[in-house]
Amino acid sequence: MRISELRKASGVPIPTIKFYLREGLLPQGRLVAPNQAEYDQDHVRRLRLIRALVEVGGLPLATVREVLEAVDDPELPIHEALGTAHRALGPDLGQEDDPEVGEARAEVDRFLQGLGWEVSPDSPGRHELAVALGTLRRLGWPNADVRLFTRYARAADRLAAAEVQRTTPAGATRAETMERAVIGTVVFEAVLSALRRLAQERHSAARFRSSTEP
Repeated sequence: MRISELRKASGVPIPTIKFYLREGLLPQGRLVAPNQAEYDQDHVRRLRLIRALVEVGGLPLATVREVLEAVDDPELPIHEALGTAHRALGPDLGQEDDPEVGEARAEVDRFLQGLGWEVSPDSPGRHELAVALGTLRRLGWPNADVRLFTRYARAADRLAAAEVQRTTPAGATRAETMERAVIGTVVFEAVLSALRRLAQERHSAARFRSSTEP
């Protein structure tokens, strides 16, 4: 397909496609003339992946490049590549030297061990949970104990099992699996957050809205 067709298939404007080509985020097409190239479905998938990372994930291009390098590295096992993507996608929460967060981190580690989850020691999710627990305590949240996360962990485990299974359809290539996994992580994280807020609105209305309100 020509670049105009690539634009239609991906929904990405031509100037943006050319920018991604110059930056090396999108592989060059096959030259068919000095100033003309052809593209294929691999280019469409890559543009969709970049769109998910930039538009839904809100990631800067430097982080997008880091994720794409993990996706493209054929020597990197899929599990490790996904770990690289997760680290890039996770927020930079800081507070590494906060003693309260350090104490919460030890509790989080024991909590995860109790769940029987095999996750790497440097997984960013461990630090995110520790920061969340430390924040709850600083805000005076009642009974701010790591066990508050148990219900969330059970729900997340069921969701993750279904998501990982969905990202590895029969016959999928490594690149397709990686792209589906990264897009799924970004997009469905946004979906989960949106649905949680909508559900809170629903239950808040049922609990707090006066029966006399319109």
